Amino acid sequence: MSGDWAAVTIFVLAAFLGYEVISRVPVILHTPLMSGSNFIHGVVVVGALVVLTEADGPLGKALGFLAVLLGAANAAGGFAVTERMLRMFRASGERRGDGDDG
Repeated sequence: MSGDWAAVTIFVLAAFLGYEVISRVPVILHTPLMSGSNFIHGVVVVGALVVLTEADGPLGKALGFLAVLLGAANAAGGFAVTERMLRMFRASGERRGDGDDG
């Protein structure tokens, strides 16, 4: 039982620490940090897949599936937001070369 409380304590402390760190990031650093966090989300998805394959019982499998689903959605959304933000920094006449006019 004490191991469960230790895990909850670590989770809560990590949540508070993460909030404090992210809230102090200057706006100019948001795009580079977003790209780095997309890489981390990919690692999270791989970890969630490992947990899902090792899960015993329906609750563990459901939570593992939910972790994979949310991690993949977060990574895909992060890449979409990063691409949209980077488009804002292009010169108005510049083209990507892949047929995208936006």
